[in-house]
Amino acid sequence: MPSLSSSRPSAPSRSERTWRYFVAAVAVATLVVTTLLTSGAPAARAAEVWTPKPAPMSTPWTSRVSVDHPLPEYPRPQLTRPDWANLNGLWDFAVTPRDAAQPTTYGERIRVPFVPESALSGIQRRISGDDRLWYRRTFTVPADWGNRRVQLNFGASDWETTVWVNGRRAGAVHRGGYDAFSYDITSLLNGGTNTVVVSAYDPTEAGGQAIGKQRVQDVTPHPGHSIVYTASSGIWQTVWLEPTAPAHITRLDLVPHLEDGTLHVTVRGAGADGAAVKVTVSGGGTPVGSATGTVGTEFSVSVPNARLWSPDDPFLYDVTAQLTGTPGADRVGSYAGLRSIAVKDVDGVRRPVLNGRFVFQTGTLDQGFWPDGIYTAPTDEALRFDLQKHKDLGFNMVRKHIKVEPQRWFYWADRLGLLVWQDMPSMDSAKTPDGASRTQWESEYRAVIDQHRSSPALIQWVDQNEGWGQYDQARIADLVKAYDPSRLVDNMSGVNCCAAQDGGNGDVIDNHNYVGPGNTPTEPVRASVLGEYGGLGYRVPGHEWYPGGGFSYEDQPTLSALDDRLVGLLDGIRENAMPAGGLSASVYTQITDVENEANGLLTYDRQVVKVDEPRVRAANEALIAASRTLGPPVRLPVDQYVSIRVTTPGYTDRYVRHYDGLGYTEVVTAGSDDVLKQDATWKVRPGLANRLCYSFESRNYPGEYLRHRDFRVRREAGDDSALYRADATWCPVRGEGGIRLAASDFPGQYLRHINAELWLARSGGTHAWDNPNSFTEDTTWAVEAPWAQAP
Repeated sequence: MPSLSSSRPSAPSRSERTWRYFVAAVAVATLVVTTLLTSGAPAARAAEVWTPKPAPMSTPWTSRVSVDHPLPEYPRPQLTRPDWANLNGLWDFAVTPRDAAQPTTYGERIRVPFVPESALSGIQRRISGDDRLWYRRTFTVPADWGNRRVQLNFGASDWETTVWVNGRRAGAVHRGGYDAFSYDITSLLNGGTNTVVVSAYDPTEAGGQAIGKQRVQDVTPHPGHSIVYTASSGIWQTVWLEPTAPAHITRLDLVPHLEDGTLHVTVRGAGADGAAVKVTVSGGGTPVGSATGTVGTEFSVSVPNARLWSPDDPFLYDVTAQLTGTPGADRVGSYAGLRSIAVKDVDGVRRPVLNGRFVFQTGTLDQGFWPDGIYTAPTDEALRFDLQKHKDLGFNMVRKHIKVEPQRWFYWADRLGLLVWQDMPSMDSAKTPDGASRTQWESEYRAVIDQHRSSPALIQWVDQNEGWGQYDQARIADLVKAYDPSRLVDNMSGVNCCAAQDGGNGDVIDNHNYVGPGNTPTEPVRASVLGEYGGLGYRVPGHEWYPGGGFSYEDQPTLSALDDRLVGLLDGIRENAMPAGGLSASVYTQITDVENEANGLLTYDRQVVKVDEPRVRAANEALIAASRTLGPPVRLPVDQYVSIRVTTPGYTDRYVRHYDGLGYTEVVTAGSDDVLKQDATWKVRPGLANRLCYSFESRNYPGEYLRHRDFRVRREAGDDSALYRADATWCPVRGEGGIRLAASDFPGQYLRHINAELWLARSGGTHAWDNPNSFTEDTTWAVEAPWAQAP
């Protein structure tokens, strides 16, 4: 008969005690699985040998996943107790029609918590909305748990989950694929060997619930240019038991308030409303502050001379909370990072400020998919790996894209020091959600916020994406801000894309631009961010999900070309989009390839880093460093006439002019004819696409502006399209002896003269006008008094 032993965290090292109290390297003596003999199971099962299915691609951790004890780490780092028992491992498994009764026999075994679509589960089969999943296993409660209550915890199960213990249902059906849930099963236990049965129903896109990028499709590699991926059904995070006192703590809400040097605490509990609770904050093993309050009521703990959390110094304080009413009352461990996040004016530009200072947020889009586990990383080391790679590549932020990871992912982000934008997984992009779907989605969103509201890394909620399942954007943004006022809110990422509608509120305005980087128009109230850009692709032979089937937004011919292009995008943000265009954050697509998307910085199997790691890190570090010393943007005389002079040595008597609708430079002197002087005179207007930038209107052709089209710069009338406005907007930055004018929609490309013609050019690009010789000089201009007076 399988037995279950109590698990206790091992003693932390001295260095670990400086950042955590209870969560340390967890030595799990959990389920000892030799057979899974349960009533109704075939007798021959005792001799069967379970094996996983071959993964489409093997990650470095695929072969390291334990059969009986996968993911043995403590699953809830911000609310820890010393005793717990992991139920991950082999369970009996069956698939029935959706409306069928509980099966009497289970013909397969599945390795929990890997979904049946995955290779690591041992099933690797397509699951549809016509199916219902069934899981079964037995356990015994460790004798040393005494008379405490027993909680059965699920990290997450997608989507509708019902649980029975010893034939009786354990509470209400849980609906939601991304939030943790638990049941007090004490009254259902029999004192000996217990049987737990779990049923999961997941319609994916056939339903109306949050699904993110999951779609029902073949579980083995297949061709197709799709930005959605293989679905994950049923249990996909750790299942575990935990003993608690009858009155016990269920959640700690920890919100730093730097203005008065306190940590605001709300202790949530079960059977403990109004109970007294003591909270202690420690740093480096030494208590620095404590306070007593009551469960369910906010109170504050003073933290004098607080060491602030940031990507450069992700310092974590230890936190303990103990109910004080009776001896042996519940005691939990946690941690907190003290930091603030807000939006404010910085030199006349709305910027997000971390701990009161603007720092540019440079990150990647992180989908969180795996070729072997799909939604579930094979090991905790793998879960950490992607975040560590962000740090190695110099990024300071990650956008978790329409998926919510296990709590240990947030723990690693907190500990490593990565700012997190957390998307709420969207509903199906092809549907307008009905009332029931909206109610469910908002309920699950609140549960997700509650679960992760104490993570210092998490600084921004992203409500919706590119109009997928969009509705009530403004109301939802207000709801989220009121529910969690300690973080920024993005009402819609990609308001310029795909029929998305901007709610007009929240803390940021968020555009998408492929390949970009482009620029997001600035506003008086919200900060401008770039929620997606990039998508540069390169397929690595031997590391493709479907060989030859990968796609990207812009394929690169070589790895060196990929490096050059990526660094060029980052440099364009540093040189122009940030200082001149007012951009405050950018999210590169993406950290890894995902199935047939080949636009990752790493391959999908995490075996190959495609880019030059030190070079990309240096570009990101330069971008972040430049944001710390950023001065006010360059100002030009709005609604006044100017002439724009060349500063290249030997050509300083030439000026920008138009001729037959095209842009040129030509020598202009006092003796030049009036037509030439007029053609070389431009009226400075506020940027048609960005109020921080500028547009140049022809003096003698009012309504026609200097714009780029097909790289050639010309004088052209507008059609009021977003494309025209962007092409006719130029963002200036200081250059040596003048200013440089970058295209608003292509911050790394500049107005350049070459052979007397005006072009939009990128140093080292593939065109003749991108020739790097004298590139900086040819793209630097002096703005001077006009050659012609106002008409």
